[in-house]
Amino acid sequence: MEFTIKYYEKENKEKPVEDFISSLDIKIRQKIFSYIMMLKEKGWLPFPYTSHIEGKIWELRIKYSSNIYRILYFIHTDRRIVLLHGFVKKTQKTPRGDIDITIKRMNDFIGRDR
Repeated sequence: MEFTIKYYEKENKEKPVEDFISSLDIKIRQKIFSYIMMLKEKGWLPFPYTSHIEGKIWELRIKYSSNIYRILYFIHTDRRIVLLHGFVKKTQKTPRGDIDITIKRMNDFIGRDR
């Protein structure tokens, strides 16, 4: 049974992950969408496609050319995968600021998901 992909939406209706993906070159967008579709079909992908960050937070790991892209997400009730934050990774470790943004968005999503 497939999962549902949800893009986190701020109260002002902005969708940060959609905006991030839209800002990228068409070829990397296609690769990201193919990874998102695999995640939708399976709900879980092995390393190197995904990796656990902390708590409920996971990352979708996309390498294209010399760049490394990350989409941070969590799996919520009713088989929903919520895409929370996207960025180009420039350091070995996932920056704490990106994790904090993701946790804040996850808590906001859960709080408004009634």
